[in-house]
Amino acid sequence: MSDGPEPGRAPAAGTAPARQPVLSLALATLLERVQAHSGAVYLLRPDETVLEMAVMAGMPRAFAAPWERVGLSAPIPVADAARERRLVWVGGEAEMARSYPRISVVLPYPFALAAAPVATERTVYGAVFVTWPGTRAELSDREREHLTAACAELALRLERAAREDRPPGNEPDVLAAPASFVAETLGSVEAARMVSRLPYGLVSLDLRGRIGFLNAAAAELLGLPAGELLGTVPWVSVPWLNDPMYEDRYRAALMSQQVTSFVALRPPGEWLSFRMYPSTTGLSVRVTRARAVAEMTGVAPQAGPGPSRLVTISQLLSLAGALTVAAGVRDVVQLVWDEVVPAVGSQALALLRAQGGRLHVLGHRGYRDPHVVERFDGLPLSERTPGTHVLSNGVPAFFDSREQLERLYPSRHHTPDGFAAWAYLPLIASGRPVGTCVLAYSAPHVFPADERAVLTSLGGLIAQALERALLYDAKHRLAHGLQQALLPHSLAPPPGIEAAARYLPATHGMEIGGDFYDLVPTRPLAAAVIGDVQGHNVTAAGLMGQIRTGVRAYTTVGQAPHEVMSSTNRLLIDLGSELFASCLYLRLDPARGRAVMARAGHPPPLLRRPDGRVRVLDLAGGPLLGIDASARYPTTEVALVPGSVLLLYTDGLVESPGIDIEDALVGLGGLLAEIGDQPLESLADEVVRHSAGARGRVDDVAVLLLRARDDG
Repeated sequence: MSDGPEPGRAPAAGTAPARQPVLSLALATLLERVQAHSGAVYLLRPDETVLEMAVMAGMPRAFAAPWERVGLSAPIPVADAARERRLVWVGGEAEMARSYPRISVVLPYPFALAAAPVATERTVYGAVFVTWPGTRAELSDREREHLTAACAELALRLERAAREDRPPGNEPDVLAAPASFVAETLGSVEAARMVSRLPYGLVSLDLRGRIGFLNAAAAELLGLPAGELLGTVPWVSVPWLNDPMYEDRYRAALMSQQVTSFVALRPPGEWLSFRMYPSTTGLSVRVTRARAVAEMTGVAPQAGPGPSRLVTISQLLSLAGALTVAAGVRDVVQLVWDEVVPAVGSQALALLRAQGGRLHVLGHRGYRDPHVVERFDGLPLSERTPGTHVLSNGVPAFFDSREQLERLYPSRHHTPDGFAAWAYLPLIASGRPVGTCVLAYSAPHVFPADERAVLTSLGGLIAQALERALLYDAKHRLAHGLQQALLPHSLAPPPGIEAAARYLPATHGMEIGGDFYDLVPTRPLAAAVIGDVQGHNVTAAGLMGQIRTGVRAYTTVGQAPHEVMSSTNRLLIDLGSELFASCLYLRLDPARGRAVMARAGHPPPLLRRPDGRVRVLDLAGGPLLGIDASARYPTTEVALVPGSVLLLYTDGLVESPGIDIEDALVGLGGLLAEIGDQPLESLADEVVRHSAGARGRVDDVAVLLLRARDDG
């Protein structure tokens, strides 16, 4: 969230009607000013971090059904605008797919979108989005000013309404007036006669997809009397058009404002062509016989059961898309809270799991007293509770009221949670239960059959996400343990040397990699090494452990720096690995104030002198380890007087997309010059915190700091 005042809460929605349609009027005026196609106003709920659509314009509300209620932290434009108090711009279909893939899955059409917060200096009331058909490079300055000013004006009106206790009432969506009969629509009897004489079908649809007019040819082609079709939606009233694909074409035409078409089979075997011409008030549809298509196919497909409505599919697609990005269990809990809970209208959530014969709470949100949920953690599965019962039998349980729950589970009298209705959904993946999802409602709630079916389907999506998350967490713990075992637990520098080290895994993948460091005490001298094996996986980590062990062994037997590097290079080749490694090896002699270094394709270290000057050491070196068995690794001697600081690092510290490595080295040198006198542990923290590569890491980062001191 951006700096500034925290978002406040919008005033509670009341039942008294507003004196005038504040939201509808403001939205309609905004659309006219910026010449936008459609839009909506969202208001922030007073008692929860949820945005609710208050009014929509230019499009049927069904188009945005998956986002009627969204969590404030949900990754969609209106939530980003409200949460971060900024204008969000999405220029078209490709940018939408990159930035907001969940929306592009449900609305894969070419349109541009802008979202802006409705906020005063102290309070966030909600957000507005508006759309334009097609792709646009940017929002003009005039449009940006109009949008920002309109949202600020609306926020002030909401603030005044809150002070006067006049919250906006229920307001109708802003749609074009529905088409009437032909005499009103066409304006003359002669025009109606002209249309009726056309040899092809002509149908007029309003923005909701309802038929406002059709000529005789269209009624004949659709196979129903005109009286039965007027005022209906064709993919509902015409059985053979009851296919989500056809409704999708209508949605695509309205969203993109581009001509779209499709062909459909009218039983038993006649193909019809539909061509849609959209405008901001509706669509004109031309219907003709598709003779060319009919000639290409001689067999009509078998009619199957009627498909589900597209809106329901859209909601499930949106929620499924949200759950696919969840990595660990915490992510699943948060995404269910952000996406599923607002969609189904519940107010609290708990995810439970069975392990070792006991119930475990994986996470919860929305409970006023968290201890009410946490007291179930560790409960034996033999206890008779709705959570354990659903886990054991795999059948969902719905409780419309507290009385119904307590009648079946009397023990709940002793553990009130403040809610009045519950849905317990078994989470079954790969044929076995992985947990239970509990959705709690603040008021009694009836669960009709269709809602139970939807909730059960959502339980299946959550189960798959949870199964993946549990596996991911298990792998993450294994990888983290392996990484910790392979890196030194502590550093034991010789007299006259201070040492500090840091390791940061890449932020993608298993968070394990091949970067390593070590400090080998062989008094009176000592050896330091840092290196980087290709990859961020278990193979790279295992090879790193072998290299580190080899370096220690060759150092202990007294090999010189160039011999240690050559021996390690041959070891890597003998292991038969296809991976390469960079390495920097130092033999430290603090008593004489010097260090002898050998380098194998590794980034050069930085040396800070006692006077604060920093330079990049130009070291002789050889190729990466693991390439050439006969490679030689010359050495370079460097003065290391008391007060000097050596910074050894792997390339993940200075390499980052879009940043030149020379600029990163200059910045790193400037930081070392400025704060190099700090205690070494603090200096290590600052180095990794301010580095270019450590922000949004795509590679591992290892840092080893050495400071010479005068112990005499």
